[in-house]
Formats: sequence, structure tokens, C-alpha cells
Amino acid sequence: MAGMEPVVIDGSYLEGGGQILRMGLALSAVQEIPITVNKVRAGRQNPGLRPQHLTGLQIVRDACKGQLDGGQIGSCEISFYPGHVSGGRYMADTQTAGSVSLLVQSVLPCALFGDSPSYFVLRGGTNADFAPQIDYTIQVIRKVLSWFGAEFKLFINRRGFYPQGKGEVSLEVKPLVDGLYAADFTDFGELISVYGRAYVSGTIPVKVAHKMADAAEQVLRQKLPRNVEIYIDRVKEHAERAVGNGTGIVLWAETSSGCVLGGSALGKKGRDAESDGETAAKEILDSVERQACLDKYAQDQVIIFMALARGKSRIRTGPLTDHSKTAMWVVKLMTKVEFNIIEEGGSDCIIIECDGLGVIPKRRSK
Repeated sequence: MAGMEPVVIDGSYLEGGGQILRMGLALSAVQEIPITVNKVRAGRQNPGLRPQHLTGLQIVRDACKGQLDGGQIGSCEISFYPGHVSGGRYMADTQTAGSVSLLVQSVLPCALFGDSPSYFVLRGGTNADFAPQIDYTIQVIRKVLSWFGAEFKLFINRRGFYPQGKGEVSLEVKPLVDGLYAADFTDFGELISVYGRAYVSGTIPVKVAHKMADAAEQVLRQKLPRNVEIYIDRVKEHAERAVGNGTGIVLWAETSSGCVLGGSALGKKGRDAESDGETAAKEILDSVERQACLDKYAQDQVIIFMALARGKSRIRTGPLTDHSKTAMWVVKLMTKVEFNIIEEGGSDCIIIECDGLGVIPKRRSK
């Protein structure tokens, strides 16, 4: 790709956050197309790169032996020149409570197109505000991405919360053989089960986990058929498996057709534990009542996989989020792939369609 002019991406577009950086770099690495992202997080209170964003850029740079220009805290413009995505062992540490789930989002698409298995140790916040909780990534996103043939394992070595961070996860990625394949999830089927995990750590007593779980169960049992299995684990994390005080609840629902839907809440000082449990349960019910095959938090995360897959993907989901609109805009800019949105009258649901590129992993002799 020597001499190719970078694709220029406006980092302030619509949602205007770190998502543009994550998707832009992933598509850059997979396609070996250089990019420049300007006006990085221009509309945010602290514009430019924050530690979490920079760490995500650096781990992608390392995984594809690329060159990153402008990679400093506060940078409002970066340029990235990718090499070939290589498997191997890598480590990234935000040095803050920045979300490790967002680091997974950054590096996973690249690693899938690597020439051998990849192993990552990622450090930061495992359960953070404004990001998917790591439990959601494990229980929902991992299963959703398996629809496309993506295989990875994710283990929580240690939980970390705001403000210290210091959490750690291990990510193992199996490289694709023939690329991703299209997914069609437009049939909700029947709801089978709702499982979950309510947890506390540090000095917070386990009764808080019970309050979250009990409240969630009560809301679910009021609304769901009696044959749906509901079980929420209540956990006090061992001191060596968690840093700092934290609470949260993550639920995941599964249907007979293979749909997986999530709901979650992160505990906050001064807020009742019961309200967190109710919030998580209501997010599950929102998807179930719509008969959505994908929840609102997974919606934007599948966009890049639909674009890279071979064939036409069709996924039934709730109203289009700004994150999804932003993701489609970045994908179209980088791949020329189009998305078709079919509105289903009166159901408050849409079907997202996409004829993917069918990108095949490049294998190179060593």
C-alpha cells in the first residue's frame, strides 16, 4: 500500500467519539488502507485522544505492525499506516479505569484477520460507565459475533472499577480461515431463558447484589411467561479478583432461534441497588416486547462484521441508534458498502441489510 493517500475521516461526525477511531483503525488494518482521522472527539468536554483511545490505537498498531502518527494524549488528528495483521502475544494497559471492553472492540476485527492466533492481555476498567460491561461482552457479544463465524475467548482475570482501574482480561482470538459469513437473524423464535450475574466487590456487602438480583427477577417474572427459566447469580468478588469498590448487574436472554439479548446496569453511589436491577430487567423486556433479535448495545458493534462478511446479512433490531448511524457512515467511507434500513410499520423495529465485501484473510509465508 506504499504511496496510497490516506482516507480522511471527520472524527467529529454525529456521535463523534472514540467509536470512529476504533472502527476506522480496524477497517484500515483489515484492508491495509491508510487513514487520517481529524477533529478527534472535537465536541467532547476534553477533546482529542484520552488514555483509553490512545491505548486502543497502539494495540491495533502493534498487532498489524503499523505506523501511528499523532499518537499522544490530547491529539486531535492521527494518521495510521497499517502493515500486515500478525498473530502473537500482545499487552495493552490504559493506566486508568478506561474500558477494556472498548479495547476488545478495537483489536478484535483485526485479530480475526491475522495470520495466526492472537493472545492479548488488556488492562483497565472491566466495568465502566459509557461502555459495555465485560460480562456483557462475554455473554452477549461473543455469542452474537459467532453468527458471523468469529471465534474468541475472553476471561476476567481481575475486575477493576473507577477510579483506579487495574482490572485485567485475557483475549484469545482464533483467526478466520475463509473470512466472515453473513448472518440472518430476523426470526425471534421463543424466549427460553434469562440468566444473569449481580456482583459486588471491595467493602460493599453481598446483600447489595441480592437486592439488585431480587429486583430484576421480580420485574422479569411479572412480565415473562412462566415457562421462561430465570436465574441470576449473586456474587461477592474475592479480594484478589477485584480492585476497588464496585457493583453491577448483567443479564442475558436467549431464544429458541439463537438470539441473545442483554440488559445491564452499573451501580452508582447514592442510587438504590433495586433501581439498577430494575433497569437491567427493563432493557431485556424492551428487546423481548419488540421481538428484536439484537439489543441496542450490540447494534452498532455488528455493523463492521456485516460489512466484512461474505453474502447478505439481515438483522432485526430496535430503532437505529446514533452509534449505529456513525458506524454505518465510517464503514461506507472505508468500504463503499451500503446499508439498507427496512422499517416495519407499527412494530418499532427495523431490519438492517448489508451485502458484505467478503474480505478473505491474507496468508503470507513466514
